[in-house]
Amino acid sequence: MSEITAEQVKHLAYLARIDLSPLEITNLTHDLGQIVDSIAKVSEVATADTPATSHPMPLTNVFREDVVVPSLTVEQALSGAPDRAGDKFRVPAILDED
Repeated sequence: MSEITAEQVKHLAYLARIDLSPLEITNLTHDLGQIVDSIAKVSEVATADTPATSHPMPLTNVFREDVVVPSLTVEQALSGAPDRAGDKFRVPAILDED
C-alpha cells in the first residue's frame, strides 16, 4: 500500500486552494494511493531495455485530406449578422482594452 496520507492530501488541497470535505479527503487519499501503487507496479517491470512508448499500439492518421469546396461569400456570411464592421462581425467589447 502507498504511503499517501490524509495529511498530505489536506496539504495539497491547501496549496491548490481547494476546499475538501472529510469524505473527499478520505476518498482522494485512497484514490491517490492506488495511483501511486499502480505507478510502482509499472516501474517494477519497466527495465532499461524497454523502450519508452506513448501508446501501446501504433497510431495512424485518420483525418481526411483537406479539400477546397465552395463556401459562403462575405455578404452571405454577414447577411444575418446584427451588426458588422466592413467585412467582419461586430460584437460587444468584453475587455477594457482599446
